[in-house]
Amino acid sequence: MIMRSPSLLAVLAVASLGIAACTQAEQEQTEVRADAAGDQAEVAASQAGQELKEGAAAAGEVIESGAMKAAQAVETGAGNVADRLEAEQAEAAAQGRPGAVDPATDERQ
Repeated sequence: MIMRSPSLLAVLAVASLGIAACTQAEQEQTEVRADAAGDQAEVAASQAGQELKEGAAAAGEVIESGAMKAAQAVETGAGNVADRLEAEQAEAAAQGRPGAVDPATDERQ
């Protein structure tokens, strides 16, 4: 999709209307139309800018939500791994395996 600048369109409209106008009255009427076209282009650009801003804000919220869920999943996974490792170390320490650390006392066997 090709994006066209509203101000560029207004300039082109003014130029094409100005070239076609022959009399002073036609030139004045062309100027009025060009001003109106410029105003419409300004309004359209403002609306487009607002829509882009709102879209970017919504996209940011989606990204932030996804990042939060990913962080929570990592945190949960890390907690599960830590719990499993602690249980394995407690079991190894209870069995007296060399190098095992008793989680209750933090003493190495």
